[in-house]
Amino acid sequence: MPEPVRVLLTGRDGQLGRALLAAVPQGIELIATGRQELDLADRAACRAAVERHRPDWVLNAGAYTAVDRAEGEAALAEAVNAGAPGAFAGALAATGGRLLQVSTDFVFNGEQGHPYRPEQALSPLGVYGATKAEGERRAQAALPPERLCLLRTSWVYGPVGANFCLTMLRLHRSRAAAGEPLTVVADQVGCPTATGGLAAACWRAIGRGVSGLHHWSDCGAASWYDFAVAIGELAAGQGLIEAPATVRPITTADYPTPARRPSYSLLDCTGSRAALGLEGQHWQTALARVLAQIPQIRP
Repeated sequence: MPEPVRVLLTGRDGQLGRALLAAVPQGIELIATGRQELDLADRAACRAAVERHRPDWVLNAGAYTAVDRAEGEAALAEAVNAGAPGAFAGALAATGGRLLQVSTDFVFNGEQGHPYRPEQALSPLGVYGATKAEGERRAQAALPPERLCLLRTSWVYGPVGANFCLTMLRLHRSRAAAGEPLTVVADQVGCPTATGGLAAACWRAIGRGVSGLHHWSDCGAASWYDFAVAIGELAAGQGLIEAPATVRPITTADYPTPARRPSYSLLDCTGSRAALGLEGQHWQTALARVLAQIPQIRP
């Protein structure tokens, strides 16, 4: 019998963490941590966790993801998104383990208008993207390339947690009941990515010992407006809501936010799908599956 692969997971209670917990493959000895067990803002604690558990892999699914709030909490975002992966990588360099660092499409500025390849230069627009990019750099500086897998993803959502899909479901129900429309930004384009598929990609990367820069999202392209319309239509079709609200497109300028967001952040996943041996699913197919996992919508 082969020895189990010991994996130290962060972000256990987040939406990706919960999907990872639901899909742990055979042969994995999992040490799952949340904020109570491991404060990602504490670099010494991150190093100590690696030294204590001596994992074969750290799967760093935890992050500071409040994009707008990060503009006013740059130090905390930096500690979690850059300090933690740097600390994990430094400790793993000594213990011999590997790091799977989950990153984001927000490390790109969105100006090129065609899908971003993994090797392209980074140019984040805001604090969140900048701290995630710095986390990538610190991990790369501390670990040999063959012991580091950087997996960027986009527009993550699932049946639990705080995400765009669950917010839109609540708004569809309340606005439709009131006879009021929803307004959603239509000039930011990317790809929604369901946590189930992303979790499968993470576990496959560990199972295959994949290293290097990789991208993973679901297939296709959408604006936030497209995503909101599809959420309402599919949810009504599945009986989650009585009827969708009318969705009206607006521009980014119509909905100013503290953080700038890339106007186009599609990720080129071609090479990563081949390396992982996984086919992607269209984002609307994935959305239908996520909605089927939601038992009811609370006000």
